[in-house]
Amino acid sequence: MKTTNSFFAIGALMLLMLCAPLLHAQEEAENELKYLVITKKHWDLNKKDFKLSEWKALEKEYLEKVTKRNEYILLASVYLHNMTADNTELLVVEGYSSWENIDKSAKRSAELAKEVWPDGEIRKAHFKNMDSYYSHEHSDEIYAPLNSTFKYLAEAPTKDMVVYVKRSHFAYPENGSYKEFDALNMEGLKGITFKNEYVKGYFSYVHAWGADNTEYLEAYFLDSLADIDKMFDRDDALFKETFPDNEENKAKIETWLTYFTGVHGDYIYTYIHDLSK
Repeated sequence: MKTTNSFFAIGALMLLMLCAPLLHAQEEAENELKYLVITKKHWDLNKKDFKLSEWKALEKEYLEKVTKRNEYILLASVYLHNMTADNTELLVVEGYSSWENIDKSAKRSAELAKEVWPDGEIRKAHFKNMDSYYSHEHSDEIYAPLNSTFKYLAEAPTKDMVVYVKRSHFAYPENGSYKEFDALNMEGLKGITFKNEYVKGYFSYVHAWGADNTEYLEAYFLDSLADIDKMFDRDDALFKETFPDNEENKAKIETWLTYFTGVHGDYIYTYIHDLSK
């Protein structure tokens, strides 16, 4: 069967679920979470009284008083630049059970904000202070999580974590199919990623709405930067165990590679454990 650009999107939307490092039951995630909105913000480097501690306190207050009380937001988390091309970037991630709830959540957050800060002038000043940490520039992307590809954290994080993100691009082979892609993907994940003790959590996403429909994102959650190299070394050993050198495995690997352009990007973020729902 010929693979079209929409084929992967359709296949992915059949396998939607949780896509963040929070501790949720898999069954619950499959039944509820369908969309992940990633907003890329940027620090305002011209802010003279920039205090990271104040920024975090403001965001934590909003999280506790608004985000956690917003029934339309199923999960939320924040990631800071660690090793990326832009040191001003930070990611705000929110998960939803439906497209409609993305719109509903904005209205609900506004309602909750009025409850928390009923005085209009005080509320305006409060959010002006919060917004002063960011530039006017931001971008939004919406992704669909793949439900079969997750390695959940064993327990809720009690400290910040390192997140290695790999951004690949689908190539859409002429004779490819989602069934074949999924089978090859799961064989590799079960034999390598899921067995790698340095990978505390693994989540993958495909494009749902945004600038690049070929995107395939993989996020690896680790305890430290040092564990990135250890993860790669362990992956190499597990790869040799899972795919010993023979003609059958050579064919599998060659087929797998046809699903990607060969171009990918690497990014490292810091997951802020106490800014999450």
